Amino acid sequence: MKSAARSRTAYFLCMIAIALLYVVSVPWYRDVDEPLRLWFGLPDWVSVALLCYVGVAILNGIAWSVVEIHDHPDEPDESEAA
Repeated sequence: MKSAARSRTAYFLCMIAIALLYVVSVPWYRDVDEPLRLWFGLPDWVSVALLCYVGVAILNGIAWSVVEIHDHPDEPDESEAA
């Protein structure tokens, strides 16, 4: 059984990584006059954004897998009963 503190830490780290990926996905780092480079047949900034969004989807799945969702919210948690 997972400890509550460990799952909260994993969830928090996933949320931080997701926020960082969203920041990286915006092409703010490109110069206006920078030449166009193609990655995977797309402009480099589009490829970076798409890869970041795939990473966000994967991390979101991981974050939801470590969160415990109770079917009956009126019942106390096992950790609160102790």
